[in-house]
Amino acid sequence: MSIADYKGVWVFAEQRDGVLQKIALELLGEGSRIATKLGMELTAVLLGDKTDDMVKELVAYGADKVIVAESPLLNHFSTDGYAKVITELANERKPSIIFVGASYLGRDLGPRLSARLTTGLVADCTSLDIDPENSNLMMTRPAFGGNLMATIVCGDHRPQMATVRPGVFEKLDRDASRTCPVEKITVNLTEADIRTNTTEVIKVAQVLADIADANIIVSGGRGVGAKENFAVLETLAEVLGGVIGGSRAAVENGWVDKSLQVGQTGKTVRPNVYIACGISGQIQHLAGMSESDYIIAINKDASAPIMKVANLAIAGDYSKIIPEMVAKINELKAK
Repeated sequence: MSIADYKGVWVFAEQRDGVLQKIALELLGEGSRIATKLGMELTAVLLGDKTDDMVKELVAYGADKVIVAESPLLNHFSTDGYAKVITELANERKPSIIFVGASYLGRDLGPRLSARLTTGLVADCTSLDIDPENSNLMMTRPAFGGNLMATIVCGDHRPQMATVRPGVFEKLDRDASRTCPVEKITVNLTEADIRTNTTEVIKVAQVLADIADANIIVSGGRGVGAKENFAVLETLAEVLGGVIGGSRAAVENGWVDKSLQVGQTGKTVRPNVYIACGISGQIQHLAGMSESDYIIAINKDASAPIMKVANLAIAGDYSKIIPEMVAKINELKAK
């Protein structure tokens, strides 16, 4: 392939039930930075049905162009349908870079696209940059269980593709006054192209909240000691209107669900307040929460790494400190 023929940065704008997902806006923010470095156009690619409101949001959050593929067959995600439409579009338009969110949907779609486009894919990226010498995309992701950060390039094939972990990058400020070209394409798609059929969508209430969207997180680590001890942390999270999180050690010990893990091998979070209880603060955990607005660390070891990055470091036993915090918060609420 002639690499020089490939131009532009594309972001797959993930939507569910007509609602843009947060990761789509985060990718626009980072995609804008990458596109500016390359002197290229940032394009949001949106698939769905009745998309007008979503298009307005993509424009407001930084897209230089929006390509829309509308069809009732694209209303609900299907690997076959979405992969076919995007593959044909990419083969025709030849983007240099395609970003996909590392959501459950994106982790299904990304590998299928890369295989059909005969290019590489770096999954679950936490950092992106441009090599100033050759303009290749440098894609960084955790490797060997989070003990190593690997930076990978796709120097011989295009498009360069990466799935990006939600919560890593910040979205741009919304600007409702922005305008940009919006192109609606004709979809070459039939029911025969899709091997699965969505007959009904049933939403099941989830007990576990998505910590990536939480404003307040109370996390526990190895120092909490046991699963039953997380009840103390849950009480604090409840009075604060927050959610529970955990370190890798807490997850591996079966104290909290994997979906609540914070860190390089878990989720990256940016809450207003992050309270770390019994977490030493190894680099793998800090990478997942260091961008929090305000960090409170409670640890018996005053020299633990997390105490150095905390805005407020409390040296002591969490099991004695947290009940006092809960009592004080309830007292203030009662006034």
